[in-house]
Amino acid sequence: MPAQIPENSVGIVEPQVHQFDEPLKLRSEQVLPNYQLMVETYGTLNQDASNAVLICHALSGDHHAAGYHAPEDKKPGWWDSAIGPNKPIDTNKFFVVSLNNLGGCAGSTGPTSINPETGKVYGSDFPIMCVRDWVNSQARLADRLGIQKWAAVVGGSLGGMQALRWSIQYPERVANCVVIASAPKLTTQNIAFNEVARQAIIKDPEFHDGHYLEKNTIPKGGLTQARMLGHITYLSDDGMALKFGRDLKTGKLNFNFDSEFEIESYLRYQGERFSNQFDANTYLLMTKALDYFDPAAAFDNELSECFKSAQCKFMVMSFSSDWRFSPKRSEEIVNALMEADKDVSYVEIESDKGHDAFLLPIPRYMQVFDAFMQQVALTQGIN
Repeated sequence: MPAQIPENSVGIVEPQVHQFDEPLKLRSEQVLPNYQLMVETYGTLNQDASNAVLICHALSGDHHAAGYHAPEDKKPGWWDSAIGPNKPIDTNKFFVVSLNNLGGCAGSTGPTSINPETGKVYGSDFPIMCVRDWVNSQARLADRLGIQKWAAVVGGSLGGMQALRWSIQYPERVANCVVIASAPKLTTQNIAFNEVARQAIIKDPEFHDGHYLEKNTIPKGGLTQARMLGHITYLSDDGMALKFGRDLKTGKLNFNFDSEFEIESYLRYQGERFSNQFDANTYLLMTKALDYFDPAAAFDNELSECFKSAQCKFMVMSFSSDWRFSPKRSEEIVNALMEADKDVSYVEIESDKGHDAFLLPIPRYMQVFDAFMQQVALTQGIN
């Protein structure tokens, strides 16, 4: 537990459940008859609701982006480094909304929820979700909260894709769009990584066609392998070398297939921990949403055409050692925005932390992020 909750923390926060009874038609043509979203908010919504910021999470994220659920919590929310009093997303100024996306496993309706048509857990019967489906559900949440226009929509990785989709889908409802360590669509290599991860889960004997919860089991081995593979892609070669090198756990070779190198031990630990916390069907859904994201496809593959209707200012950030969502992918977004004559700022942050850098309090990153958000507050008239 933290010895003391830091002064620049949002403190103890309580998630809220929002129930929606209006059916939601999905890109797949399937319909969710009703659903709920698990949400956390930080800060105070001002009188004209002009200071609201939406946080869009990445593959394994959820609604708990900042603060603590209880004083004994060992760690704060996943983006606590960026959200709180006097942090880049300053809760003294902004009203911050963070949610667990549909299909998630942290309280929003997803594969672990009860299917109203069968009375059983959805499992693999839960419909495939696309980024535009999440954005539509987020727009309904904004309506519920009385927010007509976001001061900023912010996201990293898959969250950045949601932020981009907001600027395309609801251009009149976004004043600023912050896209961090993201891409306009996945590369073939990234789709390949996702497929290997999915196959590890699907081929697990305990998967049971996605209805493992009915069998009182989980595909633990497959999910562990999927996370180990994913985790490698979130790090950089230099970063792993600096942290682990070729260090041995016992200082000597044992000539067996146990975990001998420190990096092996680390990956096994990360995979094991993840398999106890995350739902396998949700992992499948999230990776498919990544694969399907390609807004330019509806515009004859002209990315700049996607952004012609956008009305917001854009901030795009990338990290030098991120090879999963490399700076070149961010530059594609920036070049398309410039071609569409949009207001865009771009920075590549020097870092050896790989894709995970967007989650870390890297000084230069926080400095740039803070400067942009201060400008958001100034232009929106937020004190």
